Amino acid sequence: MGITGMIYMVTIVFSLIVLLLSSSAARYDYFQFTQQYQLAACNSKPIPCKDPPDKLFTVHGLWPSDSNGHDPVNCSKSTVDAQKLGNLTTQLEIIWPNVYNRTDHISFWDKQWNKHGTCGHPTIMNDIHYFQTVIKMYITQKQNVSKILSRAKIEPEGKPRKQVDIVNAIRKGTNDKEPKLKCQKNNQVTELVEVTLCSNRNLTGFINCPRHIPNGSRYSCPTKNILY
Repeated sequence: MGITGMIYMVTIVFSLIVLLLSSSAARYDYFQFTQQYQLAACNSKPIPCKDPPDKLFTVHGLWPSDSNGHDPVNCSKSTVDAQKLGNLTTQLEIIWPNVYNRTDHISFWDKQWNKHGTCGHPTIMNDIHYFQTVIKMYITQKQNVSKILSRAKIEPEGKPRKQVDIVNAIRKGTNDKEPKLKCQKNNQVTELVEVTLCSNRNLTGFINCPRHIPNGSRYSCPTKNILY
């Protein structure tokens, strides 16, 4: 094989590698916007939270997801620069705190960006756009689960709730689309730990969450007596 032929073969192989990598990184068809209830999240950890948690649902993460269960993760490696976040930091500390260590929010954001956000191209353009998008969803687009539940008169009073009441309340705030719930038993009571709202690949509209936590899982929610 001559030099020209070798160059041609190398070019073909390189192109195939790039194609495979790009298709792998883009293998998602919807987004999960997951929020955690701070009190329950703290109760589910063996190490107590350093600061008193608030009675609020705050962001856990925005995750590009695949309806078949093969969610992409760690699509590239980059470090979130706290300086580059600028005035976004104040909003992020409120809506997206590191509940387990409020002295180190940046490591939580960095982990979420690297594990999930890097896989959101082309909908998510870069790390700053990732955080701007979450702020927009939580505040501007009113996808704050605490407020959605409050509008349905479901307040964080530590009362036992029916699963259907929680789901119906959230459906009213998401164009009648089905959320995903995560619960966990602590000290003989089952608490609502997380609520996930699902959106299409372009983040332009809600969809029914494709994959629910299966019955029998330690994170599945019972039909009644869910503490919130």
